[in-house]
Amino acid sequence: MNDINKSRIKLSQIRALVAIADWGNFSEAGSQLEISQSAVSHAIATLEAELGVVLLSRGRHGAHLTPVGESIAAHARQVLQLLDAIYKEANLAKGLQGGQVRIACFRSVATHILPTVIARFRQNYPNITINISEDETISSIEQCLREGYADIGFTYLPTSDEFEAWEILRDDYILLLPPTTQLKSHQISWKDLSNYPLIVSSLNPCNTRARKCLALSEYPLSIAYEIKEDSTIVSMVQQGLGAGILPRLAAEPIPPGVKLCNLPVPLTRVIGVAILAAALHPPAVYAFLDAVRNTGRFAVKAAV
Repeated sequence: MNDINKSRIKLSQIRALVAIADWGNFSEAGSQLEISQSAVSHAIATLEAELGVVLLSRGRHGAHLTPVGESIAAHARQVLQLLDAIYKEANLAKGLQGGQVRIACFRSVATHILPTVIARFRQNYPNITINISEDETISSIEQCLREGYADIGFTYLPTSDEFEAWEILRDDYILLLPPTTQLKSHQISWKDLSNYPLIVSSLNPCNTRARKCLALSEYPLSIAYEIKEDSTIVSMVQQGLGAGILPRLAAEPIPPGVKLCNLPVPLTRVIGVAILAAALHPPAVYAFLDAVRNTGRFAVKAAV
């Protein structure tokens, strides 16, 4: 007995078998499928040849399924039902009545920007699922976009040409000082800053930016701690262990007592939303991008 070659069984054959089961003759089956009677006959004959069994008994009064034909026709119906489900799922994803948007971002965006955006987005598109992945570094967020694990990523601008990106906000770096600090103004000099042990992020690009900024000082500065978590930096400042340098959005919420002032020279990060330029994106992704661009700045103002 020869093995059945599954790859040679065609959907047209399966549709022909179900049509014969429904209508009982080749002529009506062909009419329903909008093909000729001979095409239906050929599809059934080739399917029987592939399977090695007789599916139909043919006579003057039409065609009738054999017992094995009845069983196989039942499975054929299931195949067509699954195919319909595939089409429906694809159509939902292409439209705005379903599907999902996958987002990769860092903590301060997930905390202070996305809740406002998602709340507004869901008012218009309640059936679209939002999946959020928080990543530690900008490089990992952009890699998620490259590898197709995320549709939308929040990154720093400028970024590479492989991404299509839009600026949504500018976030200034601030200096956090212990509660015991006596501030005369919201500006600090390099000389005064040199009196504090400094606490900075260990993650790039924040670490690189902070170091470049501090390198401008004409006074020697001491980086005492490099910490991964923003909240840990804030807590260490609150305990009087040093002065912390963080973007304002990353420092929120700022505990009572912790003093804020400007760095001796301005330092800003430009946050953008990006998609992979060469990818094909469903309408849900563009609808979410519109929501981000329309509410991002509002959310930042509210957080600050």
